[in-house]
Amino acid sequence: MTKAIRFSKTGGPEVMEYIDVEVGEPGPGEARIRHAACGLNFIDVYFRNGAYPQPLPGGLGKEGAGVVEAVGPGVTEVKPGDRVAYAGGPNEAYCEVRLIPVAVLVKVPDAIELDTAAAMMLQGLTVQYLFRRTFPLHGGETILFHATAGGVGLIACQWARALGVTMIGTVGSDEKAALAKAHGCTHTINYNTENFVERVKELTGGKGVPVVYDSIGKDTWTGSLDCLAPLGTMVSFGSASGPVPPFGLNELASRGSLFVTRPSLFAYAAKRADLETMAAELFGMVESGKVKIEINQRYALADVAQAHRDLEARKTTGSTILIP
Repeated sequence: MTKAIRFSKTGGPEVMEYIDVEVGEPGPGEARIRHAACGLNFIDVYFRNGAYPQPLPGGLGKEGAGVVEAVGPGVTEVKPGDRVAYAGGPNEAYCEVRLIPVAVLVKVPDAIELDTAAAMMLQGLTVQYLFRRTFPLHGGETILFHATAGGVGLIACQWARALGVTMIGTVGSDEKAALAKAHGCTHTINYNTENFVERVKELTGGKGVPVVYDSIGKDTWTGSLDCLAPLGTMVSFGSASGPVPPFGLNELASRGSLFVTRPSLFAYAAKRADLETMAAELFGMVESGKVKIEINQRYALADVAQAHRDLEARKTTGSTILIP
């Protein structure tokens, strides 16, 4: 038997249970891995509270890193003893040992620790697709990125700096502003004390920005549209404050023929070749030192409820991992 987090009904952090589970042998296309660590991400909250439905009872967690213990028949992509990481597959990362499709696994370079890998896959791959594919940045752009002191945000600050991009980032406190600036964010806006739309217009000479990357959702939606230059792109990749409210397409026309997209990592990484390319670029950025992964919180797997409370209360910065 091994330990895992399971839940049988949606709700608050208290619905998660730390229980014994049986993990069998891997089948075709599968590997059994023992986790060194698993990542904590806001998407886990969406599954737990029912915003993203899934069959119940079930598990939680999209991200982890560990060592392969066994592989199923015909598996050649990985072998026992390999150090691997992932961001995808069934929601069962909150555990000590699991079975997982090998299609989502990537080998971790020797220079990267497994706890670092567990903290960077979902957030780092998210920044990769946002900056390199959803709205490709080439250097010289000025962008708006919300929640820059979070796990995705701190990686984005560093990646933007490496690309030669001017980042305007929103944060919820002066302490978080200092953190974002230390990681490469050019201008920070405390949305609790400043009007971020007015500040963006001031910083851009009234022009607005060509792209907004927004994981906040409801609270920042209209303001984000107002920050865009004509023909600008709204990239809505999360809804931490709640779902984006219904809106009419004329709102895009009246602001200058705007574009809107709602991307997801799992669509961008669905093809194995794309996943490998994305992971290779992410690992390269980390190995080069251009992007440093900040693990600012560590919780025992058994304390996952407190980890979720802190995440939802926006008490966390950088990346958070759970230790089995």
